[in-house]
Amino acid sequence: MKLSYVHGVGTTPLIADTLGGALNRAAERWGDRDALVACHQQLRYSYRELRDEADRAARALIALGVQRGDRVGIWSGNRAEWMVTQYAAAKAGAVLVNINPAYRLRELEYALTHSSVSVLITARGFRATDYVDILLRLMPELMATGTGPLQAQRVPALRRVIYLGTDAEPGGIPWAEFLDLGNRISAQELEARETELQFDDPINIQYTSGMTGSPKGATLSHHNILNNGYITGEVLRYTEHDRICAPVPFYHCFGCVLANLAAVTHGCAVVIPGESFDPDATLRAIEAERCTSIYGVPTMFIAQLDHPRFGRVCMCRRSRSATA
Repeated sequence: MKLSYVHGVGTTPLIADTLGGALNRAAERWGDRDALVACHQQLRYSYRELRDEADRAARALIALGVQRGDRVGIWSGNRAEWMVTQYAAAKAGAVLVNINPAYRLRELEYALTHSSVSVLITARGFRATDYVDILLRLMPELMATGTGPLQAQRVPALRRVIYLGTDAEPGGIPWAEFLDLGNRISAQELEARETELQFDDPINIQYTSGMTGSPKGATLSHHNILNNGYITGEVLRYTEHDRICAPVPFYHCFGCVLANLAAVTHGCAVVIPGESFDPDATLRAIEAERCTSIYGVPTMFIAQLDHPRFGRVCMCRRSRSATA
């Protein structure tokens, strides 16, 4: 049995590559150019640095026992680690499960169990929500786990929790210590894992809103989302000189596909103003980083237009808006 492809009429050849392969090619072609700027974290990565950090995190996932096809969840607002995890999971052959940062306990439990997440990378909180408290209520076993594998009754597939930041929390590994685990795996071992992967492999599970029932997990392939991002960049005529201001959430396809993957296929920089949308932070990021493209929904643009700083900000030359 062979796979077949059906596509509409078009003259633009599609990219036959994995997300990890796309990042590797970007690092070779645009190595010293900005790939990611997280304004609120005061972090800046070139394409070469982003590739190296993703490699380190991918080796750490392999050190934790992540196999090809395993599910790695990411529960966080927009942070540099979100994009690092996106490429690290891809390089390790895992399927990244996007978890809405606004989820409460019941919704989190559903996503983790429905997709059989084995490793959860999580922030400590988002806005006024304490993620650690939610995790402890969902999995009281965390209190007795230490840094070893987890065995939780309500989330039986979950084995590891990784907390963003440097401080430890019950039953988890802080991000910095997680990255250190990558030293146990050689670059050759990671390269061998990447060589096994196919662009038709599943790479991402994104959940619908569940307005008419339980959320549906849409399983997407490397080929699917990489080319969605690529074609978006082609339509917007992106080049390596573009800088995308992305206040839209990474857990949604608007952020992790139409921003991140449009950027990696064209050498653009992705600029993150903050963990979530704030009009003042967005305007400051646009001005400080000389963004040429702004992503958002109409309410975001209205909030920026109405902001007192708007008249003093040098705006970009193109924008992209999403509507419901």
